[in-house]
Amino acid sequence: MENTCPVCGKALNWKNGVYECQSCDKTFIKQGFCLACDAQVERLQACGATSYFCHSCNELKSRSSVKTVFEEQKTVS
Repeated sequence: MENTCPVCGKALNWKNGVYECQSCDKTFIKQGFCLACDAQVERLQACGATSYFCHSCNELKSRSSVKTVFEEQKTVS
C-alpha cells in the first residue's frame, strides 16, 4: 500500500512518528482495522515481518485481513 494523503492524494512523508502531507499541511496516523469485526488492531513487528492482533476476535491477523486508513491527527490548541 502506498502512503498517500486521503485529502489531496499526494505522497505522505514519515516524520517524527507521524505521516505528514506537505501539500495540504496535515498530519496523519496510520491505523489498522480488522476486516471481520472492524475493531482497531494492534500492530506486531518482529524480525522484519508485520502481523496484527485483533483483541475483539482474539486472533492474530495477516496484512490481508486488515484494512489500513490514515486518520488526521488533531492538533492541541
